[in-house]
Parts: sequence; structure tokens; C-alpha cells
Amino acid sequence: MGKASAFLVDDLQGNIPNGLVSKSKGRETAINIGNKTYVIGATEKEAASTVEIQIFDKSTGEWAIPTVLGTKPKPSKGHSAVVLDEGRILVIKGNSTSDDCFWFLEVNTVFVRERKLRLGTEVVAWSKGVVGEAKKPVVISGPSGVGKGTLISKLMEDFPSMFGFSVSHTTRAPRNNEQNGVHYHFTERSVMEKDIENGKFLEFAAVHGNLYGTSIEAVEEVTDRGKRCILDIDVQGARSVRASSLEAIFIFICPPSFEELEKRLRSRGTETEEQIQKRLQNAKAELEQGKSPRLFDHILVNNDLQTCYEDLKKLLGLSNGVKTTEISVPELVHMPLEHTVSKIDQKILINCSAPEQEKLATNMFVLDLSSIKGGAPGRTRGLNIYGAEPSINDIIRPNMPS
Repeated sequence: MGKASAFLVDDLQGNIPNGLVSKSKGRETAINIGNKTYVIGATEKEAASTVEIQIFDKSTGEWAIPTVLGTKPKPSKGHSAVVLDEGRILVIKGNSTSDDCFWFLEVNTVFVRERKLRLGTEVVAWSKGVVGEAKKPVVISGPSGVGKGTLISKLMEDFPSMFGFSVSHTTRAPRNNEQNGVHYHFTERSVMEKDIENGKFLEFAAVHGNLYGTSIEAVEEVTDRGKRCILDIDVQGARSVRASSLEAIFIFICPPSFEELEKRLRSRGTETEEQIQKRLQNAKAELEQGKSPRLFDHILVNNDLQTCYEDLKKLLGLSNGVKTTEISVPELVHMPLEHTVSKIDQKILINCSAPEQEKLATNMFVLDLSSIKGGAPGRTRGLNIYGAEPSINDIIRPNMPS
């Protein structure tokens, strides 16, 4: 339990309309949803490294310091906040560019409710808002020996600027010449177990006494670089990713027959008979699971490698002969420290002001949230921001005749 700054306590006892900023001072903002008030800001710690959250429950008169999940924003000298729905608050950091000023504080989304039930405490989660669309990550699964590694290698070779791998986490010690953050994110077991408990991993497994896994942040970092992340994981891992908040395309590669798969495994000449039998046993289980309804979006039969590769490219919208693609980078917009916000449907109106010596190209922006996807503990993508003439009618009814 904790308490917020004293200047807010008396105000929070009153009747403040839900969704409106109740009181703001310095770097703190209080905002209401239902019977709870969320205090957003640096609070008593002036040197806080992240924006801190405290919750006041009006029904009990008690304060709580919640467990905060997701990637946390760094404090700014000022911010604004507006309620989007009963589950999310949009926080706009002042004096920031559009690649760092939009943040979603989730207070009652599915992810937050699940974590609250699991942890038995108050939970909120941050999700960084990203302007522009992004290609969905690609999950590719299939039994050992089916050729998925060769297919992925061909994609990476033919389209080097379009695809990338996420860096996995592991609790094992680095081997010779292995670099942290390049080959793996090497971490302590207790840290990784806590992150798994907090929902930060898409999938994980214990192998020879060590944990291995793919974090949501690792996938998001690939997307942040303008690349499409490829996840080469087993069927169980694919099932975990499907159950997460990550939107992806799920592709299963299967052999033309089990006999052909066994033939390919034996022709490699790299495993003992015992290893081959173990791989065949696992493959039989994976082939059966690969047929599970609503797990994979597409199933490709690798009867001929080149034909299967062409089918894979078609699924990913890649035409023959295309080697590179231009990556569209949204133009950065600078958000002044002084600004006010209001909400109309799925649009946020941002009215900016600046000192007399600083001239703004426009003093009003519209943040369109109608196409947003994703959420905590990853990014919220699909934001669209544009300058607008200060005419509310034009924003509310942009396509209606005058």
C-alpha cells in the first residue's frame, strides 16, 4: 500500500466525472475510471526512471501501488491523459517526438485481468503506441527434417532487408565467442522465471536443465527496425504464441508422407539410430498436432522444395524477382510540452501551444486510433497522426458535403 502526493487526496474524495483529468500538478495527473482513480506521474521520486502509477479506490478509500507490466515509458516534464474505454488510458508525453510520446496504460484489458488473477494483486500494463502499420510476424513450424530451415534460409537470402530473427533468451552460460544480445539474451533463471510469470514471453521450454524462450519485446524490436520477424518454433511453441496477444501468420510445413520424412532424416547421416527414432516419434506427434483446428493459418506440403518455396512467397505477398523493399518510415511529429487533448469517437484532438519565440507549423493534430492493433505487453501499432485545421466539423464529418 502507498499514498500519492497530498495535493491530490482531498480532490479524489469528490465527485469527478469519469474519464476526465481530475487534477494535474507538475508531472502528476489523476484520471478516473469507474470507482478507481489512477495517478500517473513521477510522484514523490523526482529521479524516477519510469512514469509511476498509483491507484486510489474510492469505494474503500485506500491507495495501492500496482504491479506494472510491459515496457515502461521514461518520465517527461509534462503529459496529458484521456480515457479511451473502460480498459485503457492514452498518455501523451509533452516535449517528445511521435516515436516516443504516445503510450497506452492498460487497466482492465484481457491481459491485465489475467495477470491480476494470476498474481493476486492490482496490475496495470504499459504499451508503447507506434505510428504506422507493420507486417505481422511469421510463425513457421514443422517436424525435424521437413525442410523448414532451408525455406527460411532462402527467404533471408533473397529478402535480407525484409526479414529478421528475434534474439532468444536462455539461462545457460555463454559459450566461446557468443555475445549477449547477438546470439542469445543470457539471463539469470530467477529473472527469466519472473518475466515468464509476468507474461513477457511468447513461448518457452526447459532443455537440459536450462530455460529457452522468445520474449515479446525481442519480436517487437525486430518490427521496430522495419523488418518482419520470423519465428522458427515447434508446434507447442506455436500454440503458446497463438494464445498470446501477438498477431502473427502461422504456417505449418509438412512432408508428403511420414515415410518420406523418415527417408530424409536418414539421408542426412548426422544422427544415430536412437536419435532418428526419437525425432520420428516427435515428428509423428507434431504432424498430428499440426492438424489442430484454428492453430495454423496455412499448411504447406514440401514435396518439392522450390515449389514449396514459391508457395511460401505467395502466402507472404512476395512477387518473383523482388529482392528488396522500401520501408516506409512515418514522419516524426514533435509534441510541445503545453498541449490539451479531447476525444471524439476514435479520434484524439491535440491542441498545441508554444512560447511566442517558437512558431508551430500547425497548432492542432488529430490522432486517429481506428486502426490500432496489439497491446500490452507488446506495442500498440497502427496509430495515424496528421495536422488539421482547427475546425471541429471538418474532423467529425470529413467526408460530408457542406
